[in-house]
Amino acid sequence: MNILILGSGGREYTLAWKIGESEKCDKLFVAPGNAGTAQIAHNVALKLSDFASIGKFVLDENIDLVVVGPEDPLVNGIRDYFEADPKLKEIAMVGPGKIGAQLEGSKDFSKSFMEKHGVPTAKSRTFTAADIEEGLAYLDTCNTPIVLKADGLAAGKGVIISESREEAKAALKSMLVDKQFGEASAKVLIEEFLKGIELSVFVLTDGSDYVLLPEAKDYKRIGEGDTGLNTGGMGAISPVSFANTEYISKVKSKVIEPTIAGLKKEGIDYKGFIFIGLMNVEGEPYVIEYNVRMGDPETQVVFPRIESDVVDLLYAAAIGNLKNITLKVSDQAATTVVLVAGGYPEAYEKGKEIRGLADVTDALVIHAGTKQDDYKFVTNGGRVLAITGQGETLEDALERSYYGAKCISWDDMYYRKDIGKDILALQVNKLK
Repeated sequence: MNILILGSGGREYTLAWKIGESEKCDKLFVAPGNAGTAQIAHNVALKLSDFASIGKFVLDENIDLVVVGPEDPLVNGIRDYFEADPKLKEIAMVGPGKIGAQLEGSKDFSKSFMEKHGVPTAKSRTFTAADIEEGLAYLDTCNTPIVLKADGLAAGKGVIISESREEAKAALKSMLVDKQFGEASAKVLIEEFLKGIELSVFVLTDGSDYVLLPEAKDYKRIGEGDTGLNTGGMGAISPVSFANTEYISKVKSKVIEPTIAGLKKEGIDYKGFIFIGLMNVEGEPYVIEYNVRMGDPETQVVFPRIESDVVDLLYAAAIGNLKNITLKVSDQAATTVVLVAGGYPEAYEKGKEIRGLADVTDALVIHAGTKQDDYKFVTNGGRVLAITGQGETLEDALERSYYGAKCISWDDMYYRKDIGKDILALQVNKLK
């Protein structure tokens, strides 16, 4: 089978690494890819917004399966483009159409969907610049802290948590009037703050049946102890100790099954991933957000734990045949630590030489923001590499991740030293 992965980050490297292990994979392409994917697949210089060129490549190379990594092509309608073309519509694709992708592309759409189909979530209201005075008045009725979310895609940075009403009012004005996040904040949701511990669950569905992939917990803030600015993700762990059988049973019955039933009821033919960000509030799951693709860096700990042939898994979802798939998952823990450029998530420099890659022998080095310059690898993004370790316990996996991180260096490299420590502390307290 010839397979094309769209994207260029750590998620896409991990997918390429795992897909490349399958005997079912003949030729593997990544567009546009990074310096790491060039080592394990064929990189293709295609823009993710250029659907015509992607379609031509798919036909020219006899691609059997397209796996869409990031959200932008899905929200912009790549599936719809393929389905409208008589030659492309038969190509198997993992990723929903434009309407289904609104689960991530519009916070207002997803919140309305949850409320309509009885999926537990924080209460919220949506405002535009035209009714900003009403929004400011509504903030006076809210308990603090207050969550403000840009309706559209804002590269993971469209959420502001305000500790006071005055701070929330300033943020609302900045988002709606000053267009802090551009068109993404043309609408803003004011949302109740949920106190608890976060969890990410991952569903692969063919529109009728689904498989539940390993859960994960990620670490979004740049600073240790979850302080500082939000990032795309500084690390992740899987499994998560509090996500026991009882809790996951609640997630299935209260969140996943109503979500898939809701999509069917609305006539949305959804074939792809649903990444559900949850808050565990005193043992009950509440949905923070939907995403319509795998997470990054969560993919870096979820896919290493999958023992089934992922090509079988992905192809079955794309052609509507998941009922015949049984998922096998390793009992081992997986952890990933993200190495970033100094200054990230704000201004940072590129082109720094990366040293020590060959010294990592007991962990998986996942490329994200890298490129090759002559015979050396250099930084080419904010999140540059992720180091994934596996072990019998969370401690074992973290030891491998952090040893790998210590082997690598470039000028002004940074990574968090506390990934997984909160879950380890929970485990210790539970034993007392």
